[in-house]
Amino acid sequence: MLENAFLIPFYPLLAFVVIIFFTRWKEKLSSYIAISMVLLAFVHSLFVFIAMLGRHGEPLEKIVTFISQPSLTLELGMYVDALTSVMLLVVTIVASCVQIYSLGYMHGDPRYSRYFSYLSLFTFSMLGLVIANNFFMIFIFWELVGLTSYLLIGFWFEKKSAADAGKKAFITTRIGDLGFIVGILILAAYAGTLNYQQVFEKISSGALAPGIVTLAGIFIFCGAVGKSAQFPLHVWLPDAMEGPTPVSALIHAATMVAAGVYLVARAMTVFVGSAEAAMVVAVIGLITSFLAASIALTQNDIKRVLAYSTVSQLGYMIMALGLYGVDSAHGHHSPGYVAGTFHLMTHAFFKALLFLGAGSVIHAVHTNDIQDMGGLHKKMKITSITFFIASLSIAGIFPLSGFWSKDEIVATTVGHPIFMVFTLAIAFMTAFYMFRLCFLTFTGKPRVQEKFDHAHESPKTMTYPLMFLAFLAVFAGWVGLPWLSHGFSSYVYHEEVHHAEPNYLLMLISTVVALSGIGLSYLMYYRKSLSADAIAEKIKPLYNLSYHKFYFDEIYNAVIIQPLLGLTNVLWWFDANVVDGLVNFVGWFTVKWADLKQWFDQYIVDGAVNGAGYVCMAGSWLLRYLQSGSIQFYTLVIIAAAIGLVIYRVTPQGFLFYLAGLLIMALSRILARIFNTNRVKANGNVEG
Repeated sequence: MLENAFLIPFYPLLAFVVIIFFTRWKEKLSSYIAISMVLLAFVHSLFVFIAMLGRHGEPLEKIVTFISQPSLTLELGMYVDALTSVMLLVVTIVASCVQIYSLGYMHGDPRYSRYFSYLSLFTFSMLGLVIANNFFMIFIFWELVGLTSYLLIGFWFEKKSAADAGKKAFITTRIGDLGFIVGILILAAYAGTLNYQQVFEKISSGALAPGIVTLAGIFIFCGAVGKSAQFPLHVWLPDAMEGPTPVSALIHAATMVAAGVYLVARAMTVFVGSAEAAMVVAVIGLITSFLAASIALTQNDIKRVLAYSTVSQLGYMIMALGLYGVDSAHGHHSPGYVAGTFHLMTHAFFKALLFLGAGSVIHAVHTNDIQDMGGLHKKMKITSITFFIASLSIAGIFPLSGFWSKDEIVATTVGHPIFMVFTLAIAFMTAFYMFRLCFLTFTGKPRVQEKFDHAHESPKTMTYPLMFLAFLAVFAGWVGLPWLSHGFSSYVYHEEVHHAEPNYLLMLISTVVALSGIGLSYLMYYRKSLSADAIAEKIKPLYNLSYHKFYFDEIYNAVIIQPLLGLTNVLWWFDANVVDGLVNFVGWFTVKWADLKQWFDQYIVDGAVNGAGYVCMAGSWLLRYLQSGSIQFYTLVIIAAAIGLVIYRVTPQGFLFYLAGLLIMALSRILARIFNTNRVKANGNVEG
């Protein structure tokens, strides 16, 4: 099964093709085909995972040369190592749960079959990205992930907000992708290959200059900034909530946003080769995580709270990977690589659970506003319990899976005091806003009785995936237990393993911080012994800053979008009045020039030709009257000419008078002939 791992992405692709061309009119059949294929991909991924355990993480690569030139070789192929096998398993598990859940959530949607076809294509794109063995191939699937996310975010395109969100996601991520392309081109130009292992060998051997490695690393990271919604390109992800909630779960848990973290992890050798690039990664991750967590504190849309939670957790992962690169570049041991990839796995499970739980709530009460909820635990016990489990996991409470991966991330910051302080602050905020969400949604009295009365538990097709993901949210992190032969780290990072030794004081501190966040949330939103409104009023400037998302959208609109729109208006005016004016003037001038040429041809050229003909006709008309056929007339002409010649010789002036007299006589004769001819014709007509 390991040798045929390249087939895994093609299972969902086959489902997409079959649904689009054959079964799109049969909704149930389309959904069953999609689910069957993704489950088949999951089973195959499970066998690959087991096979990799037997190989102790030794990678397997298969290559088909696509283009071979002296300066560059492009390949199509697969690269399966421990990280690949884990990601294949995570993607297929979450995709399977999402598709099964969608049976109930999307029931009755008019584009039901299309929805499952898009999900299948989305899954294919992410699996292809994971299994790729080179930067050329990963970029192809990278763009496919972007395209399919656009289709799914804007799935309900009749809503303007959904259509706008799809465009926002597509355009914003393209900005990061531009940097990714530049990074790939730099590697292609200086390494002569885009194969992972060949590029990494050249970097490790020092064949590439440090400046080139730094430049390539920063530009490659730009792609991750876009896809994983890192500062300053984080603004698209909260708006992506306009799509169906299962889509949000898939995007936030295991596919699109995970792609950026996976890229950084896969290209880690590049960042280890440049401490500067790695520090950029770490700082951006920290800024993103802190900003997103502080924004999530005040949001009231259940999906937006989870969206900013995702951005914050992704920042956690990016920061850990960046710190690993910094420490390794300076020859220090760091658990950052294991921490980042481990948290990527655990986060996929509890974040998918949170989004699917949110979808269950929205499906029941038909609102996203947590201020309109309350008391839903009485009506939705399974959803409520699983949601609390996921919240405990993301808060990092022992012994749930989030505890182990978060502990690894906190351990990564040892030796970086500023990072540690902010990491603990983020942990506190995460616990606070997640339990604020839980208490406002599931506990207390209903704030809108009508919505509470309408609420009901979701069907089994939706609750079974919740329970399965809750199981993973509890136990998946146990693979990282240090006494299990260093667990996750020895498997995923099979080379020289740098696993943080258990730091029980640090575990205690991070747990106390998380419990403090939960406790404060409990006092404010469950017991209500502290007034949230009063606290918000005391720190109103900070509250408004958080509530309005630090005004990033407004700033981008004022600084980037409106100036660009103004520039487009200027360019439109220039095009309409200058470019089009010049083109129209050339056209007008050409028409007028053609008219002038037509007039000249008609009246000058044709006139000259016709005039010559008229002159000849007039001359011949005059001369025919001189050709009378009378000998006496000819004799008279000869005598007159001789006399004229004599006069000319004697007196030229007299010759002119003589010539004038002859002309008068000739004209008189011609007129007489004409008159006689006309009279004969007239007499003939009278007689007739």
